[in-house]
Amino acid sequence: MSGSSWLEWAGRELSTVRDTGRLRAPRDFDAAGPEGKLAPDGRPAVSFASNDYLGLTQHPRVVAAAHAALDRWGAGAGSARLIVGSRPVHSELESALARWKDMPAAALFPTGFATNLGVLTTFAGPDVLVCSDELNHASIIDGCRLARAEVAIYRHCDVDHAAALLDGARGRRAVVVTDTVFSMDGDVAPLDDLLRLCRDTGALLVIDEAHAVLGPIPGPLVHETPVVRIGTLSKTLGALGGFVAGPAALVDLVVNRARSYIFTTASTPADAAAALAALEVLGSAEGDALVERVRRHVDRVRRGHPSPIVPVLCGEESAALDAAAALLERGLLVPAIRPPTVAPGSSRLRIALSAAHTDDQVDRLVAALAELGLS
Repeated sequence: MSGSSWLEWAGRELSTVRDTGRLRAPRDFDAAGPEGKLAPDGRPAVSFASNDYLGLTQHPRVVAAAHAALDRWGAGAGSARLIVGSRPVHSELESALARWKDMPAAALFPTGFATNLGVLTTFAGPDVLVCSDELNHASIIDGCRLARAEVAIYRHCDVDHAAALLDGARGRRAVVVTDTVFSMDGDVAPLDDLLRLCRDTGALLVIDEAHAVLGPIPGPLVHETPVVRIGTLSKTLGALGGFVAGPAALVDLVVNRARSYIFTTASTPADAAAALAALEVLGSAEGDALVERVRRHVDRVRRGHPSPIVPVLCGEESAALDAAAALLERGLLVPAIRPPTVAPGSSRLRIALSAAHTDDQVDRLVAALAELGLS
């Protein structure tokens, strides 16, 4: 295919996307925290779209730690961890993450997406059955595909269905993988039931806790079950990167087998230092207060909802886009989530709440949702 033919093909593909109303492009948001100016016209807006759940991207201790790391080690690590890219701050952070997750060991990745790719390709393969929740994140889906395992999808949060799939694969190694908080619905996985299932069947449980700032927290069975815990530095901790925590043998195998760990430059020292400082804040009384503040904000928008991700179902894409536009006219940035991110007919607003939001900002959101009939 000639260069012009490729351009023609790309033009046709983009036309298809545009004709279905699904063309997307980034919009610059000039902000340090929830309030800023939105491109292209620089209109002021309060964002209810960020995953910075505790507002730690702006915390003075976190920012100062990143500055200090820049001064000591520079902007980048310069190499993969297994070459010369590992700095003392990477190892310190891994030890702190292992303690946080109550696991013997942890390993850092540049992103949470890379973590899921690396973990699933390490433990799954052609001889392994992977049972995956139907609403798992795209990084889990892609990790399953890259692993070349047999993948069986179980109905959302349906442990009995997962058990039936495992029962049909006796004698084989098996993995059960789930988000703990699902990124588009904000609901939570039945962790204790999944832990019991994997304890009883010997399956490896892989849990992605990226959005679990309010829980759920695995119970005591986590120490009686083969399990690895995946997390991110970019949400609760306000930095950038991902990690896996678990038994030392499993983590060491990831370090030696995961291509997305071995063949990529290490996380920047500044990101690692920021995450380490954020962990210290999280483990303090101030961290407890920030988590409680998020909990109060969630309850004001939807009482009892288990996470800071609050969906407002609209159905058709046009309805979600209209609702997002109406909120933006009121200075509130709440994204419309449409296919292929969610299933056709389930387009929605995705509200993400943060401790960085003021009470007045949440009041404005609640009032606007009520005015628009979206409560």
